[in-house]
Amino acid sequence: MVNLNSIRRPVVAGQFYPGNKNELEKQIKECFLDSRGCGYLPEIKKNGKNIIGLIVPHAGFIYSGAIASHAYAFLANNGFADVFIILGPNHSGQGSGVSVMTKGSWRTPLGEVPINSQIANDILKGIIDKDEIAHRYEHSIEVQLPFLQFIAKDKNFEFVPICLMMQDFETSTEIGEILADVIQKSNKSIVIIASSDFSHAGFNYASMPPKGMKVEQYAEKQDKKAIKRILEIDPQNLIRVVYQENITMCGYGPISSMLIAAKKLGAKKIELLKYGTSCEVYPGSSCVGYGALVTY
Repeated sequence: MVNLNSIRRPVVAGQFYPGNKNELEKQIKECFLDSRGCGYLPEIKKNGKNIIGLIVPHAGFIYSGAIASHAYAFLANNGFADVFIILGPNHSGQGSGVSVMTKGSWRTPLGEVPINSQIANDILKGIIDKDEIAHRYEHSIEVQLPFLQFIAKDKNFEFVPICLMMQDFETSTEIGEILADVIQKSNKSIVIIASSDFSHAGFNYASMPPKGMKVEQYAEKQDKKAIKRILEIDPQNLIRVVYQENITMCGYGPISSMLIAAKKLGAKKIELLKYGTSCEVYPGSSCVGYGALVTY
């Protein structure tokens, strides 16, 4: 019998993505085939580049799903993984500063994804706490699972969710070093997913563009500053420019942690696969930027 207490139920199904299995699969297909998407439905291939990490947006699928499709198509084309360590920012303000769940499974309309308890417990050290409260209402990790399930089809995989309220460089460094050490010692193929949207600009976010500049232009201008540091695999200067330039991206800590781990794991290259904004879907007085990147 399934222990219902060990299942983390979806909190943004029916909001960020459809709550019905058939409708969800249909929307994910539309994300891949959208004019902003990768243009095809990916199939897992056995060989390819040794992916270490992905950066993927986490907004409602109608806004960012097509951008996310580029990251997940790249993943499928290069062999998928056994385990995904998914790092997301803490939007709710609940729980510990850095929180990992170590047991149970997460449910989406496409089924359940189990947590790899061994890897989660290996990660549980230093600044990282065992805490389920931070994950209870957080969407940034949840919205990645349907894409992984859609690509995986019948292939089994596991994941480890880590939620960051603290996103300073020292915290990111400790997390990144812990992850690199665990991955080096594991016999599993593991990919780190850093879940983050980029700039939140305009009326809704109290981050207004200069007079005469469109809100989407301002978002992209800000995001180019952050993406430059990401492409240089320079997490310290990423965080510095976020602070100095008031770049309102929500997951710079997860990205920095992934980059630190990637450097220790021998990453040679990082690519920007696709950039876009919410204004491409719904133009308005506010705008959010989205980027899909991969390092290997």
